[in-house]
Amino acid sequence: MRLLLVEDEHDLGNTIYHALMQRDYIADWVEDGETAWEYLNAVPLRYEVAILDWMLPKLSGLELCKRLRSQKNQLPVMLLTARDSMNDRVTGLDAGADDYLVKPFGMEELLARVRALQRRSPNFQPPQLKIGSLMLDYGSFSVINVAGKNYAPIVLTAKEFQLLEYFMQHPQQILTHDQIRARLWDFESDNVSNVVAAQIRLLRRKLLECGFPNAIETIRGFGYRFCG
Repeated sequence: MRLLLVEDEHDLGNTIYHALMQRDYIADWVEDGETAWEYLNAVPLRYEVAILDWMLPKLSGLELCKRLRSQKNQLPVMLLTARDSMNDRVTGLDAGADDYLVKPFGMEELLARVRALQRRSPNFQPPQLKIGSLMLDYGSFSVINVAGKNYAPIVLTAKEFQLLEYFMQHPQQILTHDQIRARLWDFESDNVSNVVAAQIRLLRRKLLECGFPNAIETIRGFGYRFCG
């Protein structure tokens, strides 16, 4: 799952960011509202949850929330704030926030609330994703050949799972290196040039073990295509 974190308190933002990444979320962290709005409107990206601080430079989290709702965008939003009066809570919820967390808070509570918002997301995925006889199981983080009794389920790493999920969401479409990197790695990652190719090699090996030797096709000069 990809999240947008908007927090201008650097120490707090850094703590939340690393807590999310340790749970295998893909997180983009920015520190002002205008940059956050650019990220929310970036074509290659699709967020499942946004975590917005109320008081931000340039554009407040409250205003960001109002803009999203004015565009009929149903992205689940959590507001972080030191404002704890009833009127403040009502203001935040009326602006379109789905959740409201008062500082200071425990990290486990924030993560639990993220999981709850994920279940409400329009982009929340079902327990299984299936194309042909290839099935991606969300409960076990594994790929399964439902037509081949001779093949055992293969457990994927978090990155392999996210990569295969992205391919299966776009069957028969050519996905470029840039699209894949934008989807699977945060903007601040210092990735080497062959990171996508290296990750696809690892995924192909596991797909081969599961009986799918030709699931991902290389389109030279463009990128890759999932053939199922």
